[in-house]
Amino acid sequence: MATREEISDFLINVEKRAYKQALFAVHDEHAALDLVQDSMMKLTVKYASKPAEELPLLFQRILQNTIRDYYRRQRTRSLWTTLFSAFAPNGQGKDHEGFNILETLLVKQAANEPDAQLERSQLIDLIEKAMETLPARQREAFILRYWEEMSLAETAAVMNCSEGSVKTHCSRATHTLASILRERGVKL
Repeated sequence: MATREEISDFLINVEKRAYKQALFAVHDEHAALDLVQDSMMKLTVKYASKPAEELPLLFQRILQNTIRDYYRRQRTRSLWTTLFSAFAPNGQGKDHEGFNILETLLVKQAANEPDAQLERSQLIDLIEKAMETLPARQREAFILRYWEEMSLAETAAVMNCSEGSVKTHCSRATHTLASILRERGVKL
């Protein structure tokens, strides 16, 4: 059974990565924060009695399910909004402009090397833009395997698919990202 300190330390360590993962999935800062908070609450309420070593896998599974639930709710809301927007005069039922990840993601880096800092910032922006083009399952597999450094088995368990599917998603994601970066002049 995980102690309060172990759960607290785990949540502190996973918070930023989980937010970034949710932000890539939903493209909305506020929704991403809500999803991470909901996932953390679910973990502490339902799984506090689990051993500390099981927390990372449980949390990733909870986060992915929370993101999927978000999309299910959005689809339902979108359907009703679309149906009722036909009754709104002069297109007042339309959404605001889309989300721009470039305005919301800040890269914290050392200030002593301005040229290197600019280069790293531009490279990270390119990678984040390229990741947005990936299909959701490929992006999910890529983030879990390479950013969260989960094993193949752990990633398959979180994604609720076979290890072969994880390999396929990761392979396709890395090939797509590599070709996009090459097209932009990044040497790999």
